[in-house]
Amino acid sequence: MGRKSLKEIRQLEIVKVFYRVAKKEGLENTSIAKIAKVMDINPSLIIHYFQTKEELTHALIDYTLEKYLLIYKIGKDNRIPLQQALVTVIDDLFSRKWNKLFDDGLFYSCYALTFREKKIKNMYKNLTDSLRERLAALIERCITAQLIEVRDPRLTADLIFALVDGAYFYLTLSADTNTFSKKITDYKIEAYRLLGIHNAVTFSQTGQTL
Repeated sequence: MGRKSLKEIRQLEIVKVFYRVAKKEGLENTSIAKIAKVMDINPSLIIHYFQTKEELTHALIDYTLEKYLLIYKIGKDNRIPLQQALVTVIDDLFSRKWNKLFDDGLFYSCYALTFREKKIKNMYKNLTDSLRERLAALIERCITAQLIEVRDPRLTADLIFALVDGAYFYLTLSADTNTFSKKITDYKIEAYRLLGIHNAVTFSQTGQTL
């Protein structure tokens, strides 16, 4: 991969500050002027790289959606046993790693834009399609290796993500850590059931064969 240009570096710096300001003040209350103030630069410099707030918002969404793909690195590492890779991916999906990747409030503010802007809707759709394809591919590899028995890998991957999406939307309404942990574990066990994995909790702790 080639070295990033100065323009790309500066754009990333601006996007990261945009994220911090929007996380604190809300997406709708964040302006180019506020971002420039935090960076201690003239607003015209930001406009040099992003002509409008809309263009800057698109860059922010693109940046954050790319971060979600980090969870799937393990699924593509051929040095890791397939069964370990699959269980680790499920563990990561139903963990607080999602929350660490992106602020919930800002995520849903950006997601709301999918109902008004086709470009943003396509950005989210491409991301979710990619995640499902990666999980389905990993499930297919496990089937080929005779580690699990799943009739329809794509449908199973889709159902698991339906559990993930629904779980986090519902659990963001709960401030009770114990409730969150219990329910997210229940959802994770259901995902294991869809994969035909019945001792995954023990495996995720010991690394022993399924």
